[in-house]
Order: sequence, then C-alpha cells, then structure tokens
Amino acid sequence: MPKSKAVVTTKHASRYLQQLCKHWGHKFKVEFSPVEGHIDLGEGRLVDLSANDSALIVDLDAADVPRLEQVVADHIVRFAFREELHFEWKPADPS
Repeated sequence: MPKSKAVVTTKHASRYLQQLCKHWGHKFKVEFSPVEGHIDLGEGRLVDLSANDSALIVDLDAADVPRLEQVVADHIVRFAFREELHFEWKPADPS
C-alpha cells in the first residue's frame, strides 16, 4: 500500500494532533496522546501523527494517498486558521 509523509513546521503540533484525533474520534477508531496519534479510517486507510516542539509529522498509508493527503491537510489547516501551514508530502519508506 502506498505511504506518504509530511513534516509540518509549527509550535502548535500537539494541539493540531489532538484536534484531528478528537474530530475523527466520533467516526473512526482513534488512539492518541499529546505527542502521538493513530487514526484508522477503515478500508486500510491509516493516519499516524507525532508532535514535537517544532513540527507535526503526518504519516499516511492508503490505496488513494493523494486524496487522503488533501483531506488530512485540509482538516489541519482549518484548525490552524491563525497560522499558515505548509504540507510537502513525500513518499514514505515502506518499512
């Protein structure tokens, strides 16, 4: 299954990670802490998140990676309306 990764520079990584997990937690299987999140969107679509003091790291695993990249980025950008975030998606190491 194709994988993709983005490292998004922000000092609010933990906030956005938790917001996305809470947002999708009503509909999907979600596990998270302030520094890690895992969202199972079903049908083999997975979103893994990690946060540190300077960045939010987003790892995707899905058959339709480009579509999921857009959906995840759009959601996080809405949460981050006070700052401009840049997502540069790259193929992730399949290991």
